[in-house]
Amino acid sequence: MNSVGKITVALAAAAGITCAAHGAAAEESGTVRFIRTYVQDYTTIDYGSGSATGGTLEGVVSILESSGEPFVAGTHERVTCVVYITRSDAALDLEAPCEMTALSGDTWYTLSKRSEGDIEAGGGGPGTLEILGGTGVYEGVGGSCTYGVDYLPDGWVSMISDCTWRK
Repeated sequence: MNSVGKITVALAAAAGITCAAHGAAAEESGTVRFIRTYVQDYTTIDYGSGSATGGTLEGVVSILESSGEPFVAGTHERVTCVVYITRSDAALDLEAPCEMTALSGDTWYTLSKRSEGDIEAGGGGPGTLEILGGTGVYEGVGGSCTYGVDYLPDGWVSMISDCTWRK
């Protein structure tokens, strides 16, 4: 093989390695946008100068947009959250760990936090959410998100979240 041929082969090999590395890196991080729709089952008690609320959210998460696996646009999964909220005249402190379960049985976990807005019908507010890994295709996936939540009549809740994730 002449020098030109050797250089051509070397460049082709380097390009192939670069493309393979780029493809692998693309699978290691990405973006996802999803909507969760739930029905709430909360109990609130008054204490001192505020209130405490606890309960569950049960519903569906639908992947609206995704840069790729493990989150697949157009899929729907069950979601269950446990919610704990304290409220005073001056502050709201909400935390909600959640578990999403795909038809495959794979699960992923999130933790939502919010310190603005309220939990009454017609209310809601912005918050942050962490992706905390999971099982199967979600194992080792972490990420951060922003979200907006709306509390609807009759105990319904809707939340849209925009996330970046990584493995």
